[in-house]
Amino acid sequence: MEITAVVADHTGAELAVETLELADPGPGEVLVRLVATGVCHTDTITRHGDLPLPLPGVLGHEGAGVVEKLGEGVDRLAVGDHVVMGWPFCGTCRNCRRGETKYCDQMGPAVAAGVRFLGPNAGTSAYSRPDGTPISGHFFGQSSFATYSIALATSLVKVDADLPLEILGPLACGLSTGAGAIMNTTKPQAGDAVVVFGVGAVGLAAIMAARNSPASAIVAVDLHESRLELARRFGATHTVVGGRPETTDEVREACGGHIDFALECTGAMPVVAQAIDCIGMLGTAILVGGAPAGAEITVDHQSVLWGKRIIGTLGGGSTNEELITALIGLYRQGRFPFDELVRMYELADVEQAIADSVSGEVIKPVLRTSEV
Repeated sequence: MEITAVVADHTGAELAVETLELADPGPGEVLVRLVATGVCHTDTITRHGDLPLPLPGVLGHEGAGVVEKLGEGVDRLAVGDHVVMGWPFCGTCRNCRRGETKYCDQMGPAVAAGVRFLGPNAGTSAYSRPDGTPISGHFFGQSSFATYSIALATSLVKVDADLPLEILGPLACGLSTGAGAIMNTTKPQAGDAVVVFGVGAVGLAAIMAARNSPASAIVAVDLHESRLELARRFGATHTVVGGRPETTDEVREACGGHIDFALECTGAMPVVAQAIDCIGMLGTAILVGGAPAGAEITVDHQSVLWGKRIIGTLGGGSTNEELITALIGLYRQGRFPFDELVRMYELADVEQAIADSVSGEVIKPVLRTSEV
């Protein structure tokens, strides 16, 4: 079938709208008509070559839409279902069997090989240009910068039809990454102090989640006062302006001298180093932000011996179904107001959406691709 999609033609290229051909869903797959899709930092770094998606290709990995057609063997969904498109996973490796599908052994090819990674069509792309030339798709199992997408049925999360489908896509990645880092990775206890470095969409989602925890101090650190103001509104007990010599001392003071968890949500190496440095004995630094390919950090060995922990987290952990459903529940209760972070754009305005996100003018851009 003919679809409209945003294509990155080569590394560093400006994204352009093209008409493409999309194959029918194969066994275990579903055709989804996209209603809207979030724009994430990961899309930008992939366009610049920091994830190994072969280009040309279709980006986008925060899609939400309506089921249009079912592939052979799909019985857990029906045509007309509203769905959020979660991360793909194999379902058979040790981590998947243990309920940690974000750490699937095949996550690399699942998100960035540009082709299907499971089933009889594995190794092929469902996307091609009108002349028949295949191009990369299946980015994070969806390539949602398009009007239609092919996805594995197992990665889709059915949602109630009364929910605002056009804003739900970011729950699949950016928002679940930040919130899940709190809910599944840190799990603050009563009296704990949590610091969030970088309060864009991911960091603000972490702030919202921390507000729903027993943490006694929730400290937001950012360069932009406008974002610190949002952090206070969404649950930060203290805010600190980043990028200054006195930032670390002010963070420690806000936490009463002991930082239990420092979440690094920028992917900037100096900030990563600061997050690791600021925690003390038995403190944990959680690396959340996506850094450029090849980025490295250096830590002081002796200070780490004193019980410091440095861990990474992907996609908020847990499973698509559990995490996205939990966040929707909190949203319905008014305890996770992520809708206040969203600004809508048309698909053709993707470059403006990215620019507004990079400048800090908007927290979470979402591309509208069709009507509900």
